[in-house]
Amino acid sequence: MDAFYASVELLRYPQLRGWPLVVGGRRVTAPMAGDDGILQFTHLRDYRGRGVVTTATYEARARGVHSGMGLMTAARLVPDAVLLPADFTAYRHYSMRFKTAVAALAPRIEDRGIDEIYIDLTSHGSDPEGIARRIKETVRTATGLSCSIGIAPNKLLAKMASEFDKPDGLTRVGPADLVERIWPLKASKINGIGPKSTERLARLNIHTVGDLARTELGLLQEHFGPRYAVWLHDAAHGRDDRPVVTEAERKSVSRETTFERDLHPRQDRAELTGILVALCERVAADLQALGVRGRTVGIKLRYADFRTLTRDHTLRDPIDAQADLLAASRECLRRAPLDQPLRLLGVRVSALVPVADVAENPGVWEQGELAFDE
Repeated sequence: MDAFYASVELLRYPQLRGWPLVVGGRRVTAPMAGDDGILQFTHLRDYRGRGVVTTATYEARARGVHSGMGLMTAARLVPDAVLLPADFTAYRHYSMRFKTAVAALAPRIEDRGIDEIYIDLTSHGSDPEGIARRIKETVRTATGLSCSIGIAPNKLLAKMASEFDKPDGLTRVGPADLVERIWPLKASKINGIGPKSTERLARLNIHTVGDLARTELGLLQEHFGPRYAVWLHDAAHGRDDRPVVTEAERKSVSRETTFERDLHPRQDRAELTGILVALCERVAADLQALGVRGRTVGIKLRYADFRTLTRDHTLRDPIDAQADLLAASRECLRRAPLDQPLRLLGVRVSALVPVADVAENPGVWEQGELAFDE
């Protein structure tokens, strides 16, 4: 879906179309009508706090705003942007509507969260573009929103293709397009290559996907280790054998983010806490959109030296609420070394069960500020 949360808000506030709009912040108030009956919106320049950007319209993105950015930082870039609070009840409603619309045409779907899916069109004949256009029309009719679709032989290329012509795009990429369409792209366009990997590749004079494809595997292994190097090499050649995993087969829900710069758990505590809050917010929305809860909450930390650590915490009762995810994540953090800078943070929930199968009295976790230095 195109700028999903922001697009849902524009359905509610159509007068903001064409204006830079940011969604985020836990204590942002919804617009209220003034004495003249005209809605009064909060602007980024008036925001004070530690909140982070959940999403932004393309007008704000064009001026440098991105998800996970601190709202105070975003305010320096686009002070005139309108700031709205996240409304996950509305987002889950529209998420269910768009997925139901797609499932009516192509039921083999892998749910990637509240705003993204993979669709297996293998059994739909020789005209995937035709059904993709029907999917776009059906989604717009059901929701009033636009989506962008990438068609490709595998999930890696389909994900890249879906970004080519946003918003409202439809792009097909095949093996014959690899050299002309994929290789000229920046290496960072491959989903899974973050800012730090991009920097390390640049030091090896590897800037584009084509540069990466032409690099010997041995050199990549020398600098990135055996497993990641093989993945880099395969991705640059458009290889990805991951199947589409249907909802019935889904084992976990996760969100993670690679930082623009390394963040230290103590010096950058406030920023990291804001990012963790946003991740738990998104995971909670994903769980609720899927109609599932989970008993095992895990965190993923990747340090500046590329070491990766995970910690899990299993609960008595399944959860899907943001506050419970935050509390469980803090339990995981207490068992993780937090004396080195971090480049990635992730939150994962597994041991999923349908909400209908969950008892009505799940255990409640104490709420409080998340600290990285406890």
